[in-house]
Amino acid sequence: MDLKFSISATSETPTRTQVKARNFTMYVDEPPQLGGEDKGANPVEYMLAALAGCLNVVGHMVAEEMNIKLDGLTIDIEGILNPAKFQGKSDAERAGYKEINVTIRAKTNAPDDVLKKWIETVESRCPVSDNIANPTPVKFNVTKV
Repeated sequence: MDLKFSISATSETPTRTQVKARNFTMYVDEPPQLGGEDKGANPVEYMLAALAGCLNVVGHMVAEEMNIKLDGLTIDIEGILNPAKFQGKSDAERAGYKEINVTIRAKTNAPDDVLKKWIETVESRCPVSDNIANPTPVKFNVTKV
């Protein structure tokens, strides 16, 4: 059975967007060096945050399934991108991340071989990492109001 997730977003300024997801309101903004007011994480930071949140949920779920005692996770993620295309300065490189590096520190006494199987399973089952690693069709529509 497929699940549908959706958000609704409204432009508040040229750099700040208000996003509603279920009963939650988030703000997406750029830092001052990119013309924003720094009133929220920027879009690419939210993408990394979404990945961390998904890895946390899936990590705990898989640990329970594998009978791994997991007393906590710390997840650090870094993404490298060249902003030139997004800023309209160059088409030499893609607009998105060139690479994303994830470091997970698991508080557990599980043996290394079990931990290796755990992280392989987590990576394969995380919807966000799947969307980042694999092409997903995105259809754009525009209407006048």
